[in-house]
Amino acid sequence: MKRIFLLIVTNFAILAVLSVTMQLLGIDQALTNETGLNLQGLLVFAAVFGFGGAFISLLISKWMAKMSTGAKVIEVPANQTERWLVDTVRRQAERAGIGMPEVAIYDAPDVNAFATGWNRNSALVAVSTGLLNNMSQDEAEAVLGHEVSHVANGDMVTLTLVQGVLNTFVLFLSRVVGFFVDRVLLKNERGTGPGFFIATMVAQLVLGVLASMVVAWFSRQREYRADAGGAELAGRQKMIAALERLKMNHGQSALPAQMSAFGISGGGGLAQLFMSHPPLDDRIAALRAAQSGVQ
Repeated sequence: MKRIFLLIVTNFAILAVLSVTMQLLGIDQALTNETGLNLQGLLVFAAVFGFGGAFISLLISKWMAKMSTGAKVIEVPANQTERWLVDTVRRQAERAGIGMPEVAIYDAPDVNAFATGWNRNSALVAVSTGLLNNMSQDEAEAVLGHEVSHVANGDMVTLTLVQGVLNTFVLFLSRVVGFFVDRVLLKNERGTGPGFFIATMVAQLVLGVLASMVVAWFSRQREYRADAGGAELAGRQKMIAALERLKMNHGQSALPAQMSAFGISGGGGLAQLFMSHPPLDDRIAALRAAQSGVQ
């Protein structure tokens, strides 16, 4: 589950590059004239670039995850642990009705795992060495079920679509702000001046941060669903036990800073609005409520 933060960071970078490209190609200039801003044309370009950036992020998500964590895909199991990992993911994938994901291990002392990939039949599920060393087999099975559920639920595609919509509005509104600052406040009467570029980039940064809060909120809702999926694939008590184990290891993440929010233990961040995962206590409570039939 290292998915969300990496998607957001990659998307931010791509969006910044696309914005500069729009400036260099004169697209922003073409959308403005002496009488005003071509809002219809701007919305079309914002949608093309906004969704384009989000889907590029999705398409390279598996490669980015492998590169940033050093995850090694298990081609041929070298020992009993690797064989168990591959067999467990294969069994769960068959039950979930998805293609067999790549299974990988990455070297890190923290108890963590993630799933990513551009579609349900071309995914990656990876676990840390810390998880293998500190979790029981039942707990690890539940974590794998959680990750397989993310893939089966199409969470990466769903969040990419959400990000694409938000990107569109970020690009659109930031240029409206830039135009207002350049024409109204700075009294530039034609074309686009430096004020437009500076105001646009500042507005894009601020709006992008707000958009990331929306993506994080969607991510938190998907975590509860993945927990329920993990409970179905591995057993509810195993899923609860896995989350309890994560509480004991909370705060010990050794993931790169730009990926820490993607881990099964998640829950970090400067504030709850930016958290990609709900608090572990809330997730455990939700599973127990479902078990007892409380709505």
